[in-house]
Amino acid sequence: VMAEFQTSYYKFDSPSEDEIPNNEEAYLMHAPDRNKAQWHHIEDLDGFFVRVYQYHQNHGFGCIFLQQILELVQFIFVVVFATFLLVCVDYDILFANKLPPGFDVRNLTDKVTLDDAVFSSAKCSEKIGQHGVLVLFLVIAAAFWTLRAIKVFYSCFRLLEIRKFYNVALHIKQNDIDNNTWHEVQQRLMLVQKEQQMCHKQQLTELDVYNRILRFKNYMIAMVNKGLFPPRFQVPILGEIVYFTQSLKYNIELIFFWGPRAIFANSYHMKDEFKSKSRRDELANRLSSDLLWLGVINLLLSPAILLWQILYSFFNYAEVLKREPGSFGARKWSMYSRLYLRHFNELPHEFQARLNRGYKPASSYMDSFTSPMLTIVAKNIAFFVGSLLAVLLVLTVWDEDVLKVEHVLTALTLFSIVITICKSFIPDEHAVSCPEQLMRHVVAQVHYAPDSWRGQAHTYNVRDQFAQIFQYKAAFVIEELLSPIITPLVLIFWMRGKSHEIVDFFRNYTVDIAGVGDVCSFAQLNVNKHGDPQWQTESSHKPSFKDQADDGKTELSLMHFAITNPKWVPPPEESHLLESFKVS
Repeated sequence: VMAEFQTSYYKFDSPSEDEIPNNEEAYLMHAPDRNKAQWHHIEDLDGFFVRVYQYHQNHGFGCIFLQQILELVQFIFVVVFATFLLVCVDYDILFANKLPPGFDVRNLTDKVTLDDAVFSSAKCSEKIGQHGVLVLFLVIAAAFWTLRAIKVFYSCFRLLEIRKFYNVALHIKQNDIDNNTWHEVQQRLMLVQKEQQMCHKQQLTELDVYNRILRFKNYMIAMVNKGLFPPRFQVPILGEIVYFTQSLKYNIELIFFWGPRAIFANSYHMKDEFKSKSRRDELANRLSSDLLWLGVINLLLSPAILLWQILYSFFNYAEVLKREPGSFGARKWSMYSRLYLRHFNELPHEFQARLNRGYKPASSYMDSFTSPMLTIVAKNIAFFVGSLLAVLLVLTVWDEDVLKVEHVLTALTLFSIVITICKSFIPDEHAVSCPEQLMRHVVAQVHYAPDSWRGQAHTYNVRDQFAQIFQYKAAFVIEELLSPIITPLVLIFWMRGKSHEIVDFFRNYTVDIAGVGDVCSFAQLNVNKHGDPQWQTESSHKPSFKDQADDGKTELSLMHFAITNPKWVPPPEESHLLESFKVS
């Protein structure tokens, strides 16, 4: 079912990760040994390293397996509960528009109960059978859940294999997983390579491990850096919108990396025809056709996906909206920012730590922009609504029977929400606005900002551009809700026009590394090929403009990788650049 409803349930808040390549065919080739397990020449070393990393980051077998089982249970709950609410509840009785059968209004002890408003199981089954569209959705949901259950069952065996690898090869017990950093696990992983030769390369380096775990992610980061995607649209009133959602990301990865007609033949090798310049037009036309069909399939499945999005969002956010309506006025890092701000060869936990450190200064920067007119309007709306709320509260304290009046509870809830929203538009009267200083604090953590922002952080133009990477949570949820409709259109009408550029990108920026396979050339951190001349004033070689990574991403990625992996030995040119940074 199209991308398993776009990678399960679209967990909006989780950067989850979505970093894990889809390598379902991965398996291990073992050399028999009675005393200990050996991992010689693993067939899919990329997938194996990803599972080793995921196992560490998600706290071991128990936590991962429990999470997967509860996701299956959660899916069943949403489908069953939504069906129950749709066909098994008599809303006329629930809303007191009619009385249940046998109810005697003269009997003061008789009360309408929830059971009175619920149809019998036989009646529910009959009503379900009368809704053909509902039956179709239930069949699709059952098929999807079955696929997920099979996947969980299969992943259980792979998790057991990884647990055995941690215990036997890495000598890390389950209770000690959280006591070891990923850097320590990685060092043990490289020692295992020396002992057991997991791949044909004699010695693994830190860069090899990162390239295998982040092979596809590095391509995505490079495409964003070179402006290949995401699409940007001019929307009246809202201005320029950068459209990049979970749905679009999933479809891009499907068509580029692991789908049946993907550019990559497997997890480590790009199809040979994409390396040939003579077949450029043929491959671009084929890619355009694949994108058209993918968009059409998305369009056909959009009603089912949209329904799921609405149901999951409602169950997930309704209680939050009632309890903390102001949380939707808070901001979060956008999907676009998670590629634009990310270094080459930066693992998810390293990247998330940077975003977390940059969150407070980013929030303070956005809060420093206030609209005096909007503030005046918000204060007055809060005054009028607050007055109504105060009167209703006093009346309910005086006589609780007021709560029985129709729509009083609804009014109390709505008034509270409106006041909370208004307060989010009223600035702190004690705050001191200094956008330039705040922007420096933000860039110190997230590392990337266009040169055009320098000295212009106080302007609304820069503020609006920054809002593209640090968006309102409410805007994020709305984008995800609309994605089943918009994504097919983007695939059909926008991405197809990029077919030639996409083919050129993969041909020009793919290199074959012995013992690692085909990787994005930017991920090799080669400053001679992809560096920024402004960062290399003494370099004898100046990269062509076409090969340069924008915003000094190669140099910044190199510095970050060297700091994160202090035992890594960089090539001479990169080592010289790092030494020059230390001196300066």
